[in-house]
Amino acid sequence: MSCNYAEGLSPYENKGKCGLPEKFDSLETVQKKVSELATMIQKAGHVVFHTGAGVSTSAGIPDFRGPKGVWTLEKKGLKPEINVSWDDAKPTTTHLALASLQEAGYVQYVITQNIDGLHLKSGLPRLKMSELHGNMFVHQCNFCKRQFVRKSAVTTVGEKCLNLPCPGTGKAGRGCRGKLHDIILDWEGSLPQKDLELAEMHSEVADLSVCLGTTLQILPSGNLPTWTKKHGGKLVICNLQPTKHDKKGDLIINTYVDDVMTQLCKRLGVEIKEYDEAQDPTKCTGSGDQIIEWTIPQTSFKDAVLLEKVKKVKVKVKDTKLSAKRSEETNSPSSKKLKTQSPGGNDNGSSPSKSGTHSVCGSQEQAAVTIGTGASGGGADGCQSDQAPGDGLVPPAPSSEAAEDAEQDQGHSGLAAVPDGKPSDGGEQQYSSSVVKLNTS
Repeated sequence: MSCNYAEGLSPYENKGKCGLPEKFDSLETVQKKVSELATMIQKAGHVVFHTGAGVSTSAGIPDFRGPKGVWTLEKKGLKPEINVSWDDAKPTTTHLALASLQEAGYVQYVITQNIDGLHLKSGLPRLKMSELHGNMFVHQCNFCKRQFVRKSAVTTVGEKCLNLPCPGTGKAGRGCRGKLHDIILDWEGSLPQKDLELAEMHSEVADLSVCLGTTLQILPSGNLPTWTKKHGGKLVICNLQPTKHDKKGDLIINTYVDDVMTQLCKRLGVEIKEYDEAQDPTKCTGSGDQIIEWTIPQTSFKDAVLLEKVKKVKVKVKDTKLSAKRSEETNSPSSKKLKTQSPGGNDNGSSPSKSGTHSVCGSQEQAAVTIGTGASGGGADGCQSDQAPGDGLVPPAPSSEAAEDAEQDQGHSGLAAVPDGKPSDGGEQQYSSSVVKLNTS
């Protein structure tokens, strides 16, 4: 399970803040907060849920940084007790609730850091989900890049070749010549481009982001919910431990995510469907000639409604920048010299304040790693990053709040990294981040 997967990762010392104390809201407080969350969802037009390892603990899969998490116990030389295999693990109430809410139209998208495949097993459609760190029950062809569902979990990590032929065929009906690889990220694996692009787009256009079972200690996934907040949306966090962005949250719920989702569905009048093994893609694929494909459909990038929302956000960002520029010009020293001076010869306006930009990529307070295109690295395409799977890791040094805010600003200004690691201004918002930054506090 989680510890077996963790043992397959490359060695890495700093795994973030582990074992932080858990906090529980009273039953009455939880009911009040869930009622508030239900109202937020009913009023929202685009709701995105972000899920971490905490949504799978009730399935018997340990988390990573909880009191009995894999990384927490690792520091003590211990391992968590496990009584279920990857193949036997079933979707939790939270997984099934999210699939039910999506089907009912209350949830537009789900972004997950988990590699356990439980969202897949729950029936959540591929075009409604980004899997940023991979999936144990999916393998991908290194030639045609198509993904296919597996009956059993892979035993490798780091996008390694499984020595299996691709079952795909071309337009002429000829078989693909590629080989299948796992899609589980190692510590130096690059995020899947399509999943990341869609995650960024949905996070930016959402007017409500809800985080479940994650301490948000890893980037870019940990910062995606704040994109919603930056553009006027609301942020809700449900987690037992404190998170990186609690101070930005409009609503913080400290209790078990299954309890929250059960009450939420009841208030919204949505019945949580039961797990049906006959509808589980991992149980159906390979039966007879049935091969289930898991590739992100191109229609995901041609959704007219989504593209219109993205367009409006870009216009809003452009107008905000223009307004800020005009304000800066108005308050510049040259413009103030044009003002009427007092008899003493001094400006009757205040002296101009010092201002500047803080480049996160160049900051000593923030770690940034360029995803390159060289031959070395942990990814299948030779790319590198300090991105960790499974609600992964944080860098060694803490950052200031100013650096954090500057980091988020850069994330929205299209800052791109060139092969030598020097940042260059990419202009408008770009939807495939080539710089992976790690939370530092």
